[in-house]
Amino acid sequence: MKILITGATGKVGSRLARRLVKRGDHVRALVRDRQRAAGLGAAGADLVQGDLLDAGSLAAAVRGVEAVVHCAAFFRGATPEQAHAVNDLGTQNLAHAARESSVRRFIFTSTGLVYGSNGGRLATEDDPCAPTEAYPVSKLAAERFLLGVAGLDVRVLRLPFVYGDGDAHIAEALPMMRAFSPSQRLSLGHHADVAQAVARLLDAPSPAHRVYNVVDDEAPDLATLYASVGAPPPDGSNAARGRAFDALLDGRRIREDLGFRPLFPRLADALADGA
Repeated sequence: MKILITGATGKVGSRLARRLVKRGDHVRALVRDRQRAAGLGAAGADLVQGDLLDAGSLAAAVRGVEAVVHCAAFFRGATPEQAHAVNDLGTQNLAHAARESSVRRFIFTSTGLVYGSNGGRLATEDDPCAPTEAYPVSKLAAERFLLGVAGLDVRVLRLPFVYGDGDAHIAEALPMMRAFSPSQRLSLGHHADVAQAVARLLDAPSPAHRVYNVVDDEAPDLATLYASVGAPPPDGSNAARGRAFDALLDGRRIREDLGFRPLFPRLADALADGA
């Protein structure tokens, strides 16, 4: 399949792009800096320069592709205005360009944080969403826009905390969660399983305009997550701050619809495999 992937130099996108190349897809990566993306080019992806905030730069990027996998986002450190501009308005620009070029399928990687705080219950795709942080607020706005676009086959993947494949995401996130409760649980997903989910959505003929949670079988507590990188548990000094991130993801829909089964069902499985 001819695929345009955005965010191809980021944590999720860089690993996903390489996996799609390996499975035989023709991958085109939208990049702002060709030099930074040189490794992707060496791995077999075609590079096209453009910017989500420059609508005029996107027509050439989407021309001739069958599917768009939109991973680009402004996450940590983004002001509400920056998150809105990139994650919401940038997504709208890309969707308009894709529809104008008759792109067949549009896959959007969103976040499970869109559910907001729900007391640590398992959130299904049909549950109400009430995020308070700028990042998930902007991603939810983009979801709602995409799902209302006529003539574009949209599928949304709500991702958990993604790890593995040499990604330092766990270690990098520890300072942010240092004051959370050590018993708070966190939904996880390995990069290999995110790629599996994307591949299944690329290949599935239906249904369109569908939202899927992607998640491992087990949500470890933060003490276990910290221990996985040799760190002492969080101190719980501001457990209330963690409530904005306490929703856990119910992963049944993608299993039932598309036959998804995690390659790494638990964090312990990835650790045992050196992955």
